[in-house]
Amino acid sequence: MATPLSDAPLSPFKTIAVVGLGTMGTGITEVLARAGREVVGIDVSEAATAHAVAALETATARAVQRGRLTEQERTDALARVRTSTDLRAAADADLVIEVAPESYEIKHQIFRELDGIVRPETILATGTNALSVTRLAADSARPERVLGLHFFNPAPAMKLVEVVSSVLTAPTAVAAVTDLAIELGKEPVAVGDRPGFVADGLLFGYLNQAAAMYEAKYASREDIDAAMRLGCGLPMGPLALLDLIGIDTARTVLEAMYSESHDRLHAPAPILKQLSEAGLTGRKTGRGFYSYEAEGSATVVRDALTPPEGAQLTPGRTVRSVGVAGSGTMASGIAEVFAKAGYDVVLAARSEEKAQFAKSRIGKSLSRSVDRGRMTAEAAAQTLERITPAGSYDAFADVDLAVEAVAEDLEIKQQLFATLDKVCKPGAVLATTTSSLPVVACARATSRPQDVIGMHFFNPAPAMKLVEVVRTVLTDVDVHSTVHEVCIKIKKHAVDCGDRAGFIVNALLFPYLNNAIKMVQEHYASLDDIDAAMKLGGGYPMGPFELLDVVGLDVSLAIEKVLHREFRDPGLAPAPLLEHLVAAGCLGRKTGRGFREYARR
Repeated sequence: MATPLSDAPLSPFKTIAVVGLGTMGTGITEVLARAGREVVGIDVSEAATAHAVAALETATARAVQRGRLTEQERTDALARVRTSTDLRAAADADLVIEVAPESYEIKHQIFRELDGIVRPETILATGTNALSVTRLAADSARPERVLGLHFFNPAPAMKLVEVVSSVLTAPTAVAAVTDLAIELGKEPVAVGDRPGFVADGLLFGYLNQAAAMYEAKYASREDIDAAMRLGCGLPMGPLALLDLIGIDTARTVLEAMYSESHDRLHAPAPILKQLSEAGLTGRKTGRGFYSYEAEGSATVVRDALTPPEGAQLTPGRTVRSVGVAGSGTMASGIAEVFAKAGYDVVLAARSEEKAQFAKSRIGKSLSRSVDRGRMTAEAAAQTLERITPAGSYDAFADVDLAVEAVAEDLEIKQQLFATLDKVCKPGAVLATTTSSLPVVACARATSRPQDVIGMHFFNPAPAMKLVEVVRTVLTDVDVHSTVHEVCIKIKKHAVDCGDRAGFIVNALLFPYLNNAIKMVQEHYASLDDIDAAMKLGGGYPMGPFELLDVVGLDVSLAIEKVLHREFRDPGLAPAPLLEHLVAAGCLGRKTGRGFREYARR
């Protein structure tokens, strides 16, 4: 019979056993040993224990070289680690952290054996991110002392630790493990028991959609990954990340998520099954979505799917002058980008006053660049001189490329394209910067749909490197080539995609944001915990709620509606909480209140 937990604080975890010495188990062992804990590393494989010891020696030596440890601290840390292939070596542990393969049968067997080995007061923690902590606890002789402790890879570097409690877990056990995480220099987030918890619960749905997008041949693996790195500031693209995590692991997590949510967004993309069953599980096998130099290598090598170097596109049309339609932030930023690259730019708005104001905004932006040492005063002056403001679109008569950057309203855009059709010379390329509307609908508003293409810049245009190039079924090949050539000249990275809602970035980003809202709506986690989890556990530059408030909740809702309408997937329906906030006028930073409140300027 298990000893009941009292309200008294638990004794400090002096000795901790880590069961499973793969990459994660070895990383956790290093963290614990460097924090002064005695660590027993246990694995059924002698090769795994030997590899773990070697990896610890290498990692701590690297830490000494980088000035993060002294030689004495390294010696002491290594002395605190002993390894074994016998689970009975955990007998004296105050805490056992299990990080065995993601199989319920394996984990259940370990917990059942530990019940007969460890002391009654020992806490058992599972490192699962997909399996039920509650089920493991219920099948244990000490359910009140079983919880989840989910570190992120690489454990020594990643700050987030999710502390997972079931309905059976004693609060004092949670408190003790939370205190340990803080002592280890981690930032613990308390979560309930559901597959994926917070970070992986949001991350794996996004990864799954990226895999499905690639499988549908909507965009290349290189373009999908580049789009999410450059468009969202993520440290890795989704397909490269799947290769790092392990495609088999991702499939297991998604299966667990789908079994609970029955949300089609969590149903593993068939390509994940195909790759897993073929043994192409990512870096660890040397091949997944990409091919690698060797098993376990991070170095990508060329394969049959790699685009040929220096591939020749059909020659594009000559572009010497550019017209930018609009007077808002995006139009001003795009005009600045073209002028910096040496193009003569006509910046046209509905009135001369609006156009002049937009040019003055560009002047301020250029001045900031001068102040920060990014360009000379002379270069800034020359850039501004290339921009001619105009109060009528008639000024586009001689431009070679016209870029529309007006309000995200299809009727307004169609009216503008009808105007451009009349005023622009034959052969001029007409581009829309829409982020969610059908490009072909803009094209059909003209008598020359073959000249129309999507050229989706990201805000702020001068800083963001990505441009999504969106071809319709009517776009001429040389128009596509023209935009690629222009992107090279303006120093932007172009990615190709077809004309469907959200293109690459928004089609992957906004379902993730919507799922974060649903987590709050269901009272699973707080805004702060979700934002912290995605920044610390996923490497995101902003948490989902920070980003939603910056983008604008009304803009986000409009994009969610477009995605839902296009794909007709119930999982893409906007979260009711988002709709309620928009209806209440809480639109984010621009109104002073969104998911959070902001000081009004």
